[in-house]
Amino acid sequence: MRLTMMKSKLHRLRVTAADLDYEGSFTLDPDLMEAADLLPNERVEIYNVTGGQRLATYAIPGRRGSREAQANGAAAHHVKVGDIVIIVSYAEMERDEAENHRPIVVLVDEKNEPKPQEEPVSAS
Repeated sequence: MRLTMMKSKLHRLRVTAADLDYEGSFTLDPDLMEAADLLPNERVEIYNVTGGQRLATYAIPGRRGSREAQANGAAAHHVKVGDIVIIVSYAEMERDEAENHRPIVVLVDEKNEPKPQEEPVSAS
């Protein structure tokens, strides 16, 4: 049996832009994508802490070092500039792999700068 487990998350990002006219997706600083082990075009779920909306889309890289988190296309109807969001990726794995899996959790500050972590953060 395969289980769907949280692979990684960017926790409490502040949305920096929203573009209704863009064709879709969610633009992220490549530094943030790498910290969360997100590949370009990887499916992500967006949980809007501010507004309560949830949606699925895919991540695309923006400008490195910009700390941008931009909702594009239809997502811009559900996520506004200044909203706090959690961006989560998932992976399917066998039960024995899932039992030992530890997701990547990237905590950020109010400027979307990753907070230093001495030990990996538990996803509990």
